[in-house]
Amino acid sequence: MTPPQLKRILVAEDVRAISMRIAHVLKAHGYEVEVVKDGEECLNSVAANQPDLMILDLMMPKLNGVEVLKTLRANPETERLPVIVCTSKDFSTELKYVRDLGALDVIIKPFEPEVLARRVNDFFGVATTIGSEIQPESPAGPHYEPTLDTQRPHIRLWGTRGSIPVSGPQFAQHGGNTSCMEFAFGDERILFDAGSGLREAGLSFLKDGPRHIHLFITHTHWDHIQGFPFFTPIYVPGFEITVYGERGFGRNLESLLGGQLDRDYFPIQREDLRAKMNFVFLDENPVSIGGAKITREFAHHPGATVAYKIEHEGKSIAYVPDNEFLQGFLGDPKEVRPEDPIVMAQEPMIRFLKDVDVLLHEAQYPPDEYRKKIGWGHSNLANACALARLATVKKWIVLHHDPNHDDAFLHKKLNLTWQILKHMDHYVPVMHSYDGMVEFV
Repeated sequence: MTPPQLKRILVAEDVRAISMRIAHVLKAHGYEVEVVKDGEECLNSVAANQPDLMILDLMMPKLNGVEVLKTLRANPETERLPVIVCTSKDFSTELKYVRDLGALDVIIKPFEPEVLARRVNDFFGVATTIGSEIQPESPAGPHYEPTLDTQRPHIRLWGTRGSIPVSGPQFAQHGGNTSCMEFAFGDERILFDAGSGLREAGLSFLKDGPRHIHLFITHTHWDHIQGFPFFTPIYVPGFEITVYGERGFGRNLESLLGGQLDRDYFPIQREDLRAKMNFVFLDENPVSIGGAKITREFAHHPGATVAYKIEHEGKSIAYVPDNEFLQGFLGDPKEVRPEDPIVMAQEPMIRFLKDVDVLLHEAQYPPDEYRKKIGWGHSNLANACALARLATVKKWIVLHHDPNHDDAFLHKKLNLTWQILKHMDHYVPVMHSYDGMVEFV
């Protein structure tokens, strides 16, 4: 059943985006709609056009909605005009006042326009199922309705923060777990780094039962290993975990990770582990796992620190959470050239990252902060932009966010990244990582 065309509705709303959405939906239901943007215009339209129903916002210029409603009720010709009030003000005294003035209904913003259409149909006695009569008939022929293939090779970021975990509403969007990345394809799931994000990664393995897990460590600073004692699969019989790391650590990898389970630090001991544990030292030879090839290159960071590159089915992903590219350089990144001595010293890393499809690389400090952080092992944002250009990467995901940088700061920092790249006349898709982010490759 279609509402009669002669039913006229006046929408009094000063926010154009809202009024247009309301008008569009009501017109789709068959009503005649007029839109006004202030209280004076509203009263003039009522007098001239005599609508059958009014949709009235309370907060409007010139005359607010309460004043409009009082004026309507004081006039014998309009005292019975049906009015539905729409407002973002939900103060009980004000709402009681407008109901006492005879408002037909009150709808609190924000709301979906279809909710309002349902109230209007109810008032006019139109028995419609919302959306059923206003949707156009589906055209004949096959419909293209794809669904997301979640089994495609993809990256999942379980932790994207550097130095130390953080929490609080100001970090809600980007998250607060420290470094942990997963690369998944087919039945394989390979992990990189064991920061606090490793805890949630470990829980996700339990539902499918015991399996062989490969874990690559970039280096053994706290923010990259502190999740290991909370990695549940190490306590479950049937799991096998192979941990890969560099020889140059102060102690061997097994001692460093297992040392966190010392009685002075943790209530569970090394002997309580029930999974089979393997520790493998990296060398120049690639590691092959289920058709993926993993190689490493040394990064510029205190201690033995490596970057990893994954090559699989013609695609390449590089994971470089800690790397101070062009240490100490404070100049214009647009002027950086491959033949510069400071760049030539970084040539192995540039060659390692050349033309990768996805680069996950830090840019921890904006230029104004970097002046005080030279030598700390993390990149100046401008220098990281230069690396993206020199290596001609196809996509850049920024990770290892500083614990002092909240969501608002990181939004500003990303805008600065786009500005620097534009200044360099270099375009590369760039985004900030966040905990839980999934990127298909």
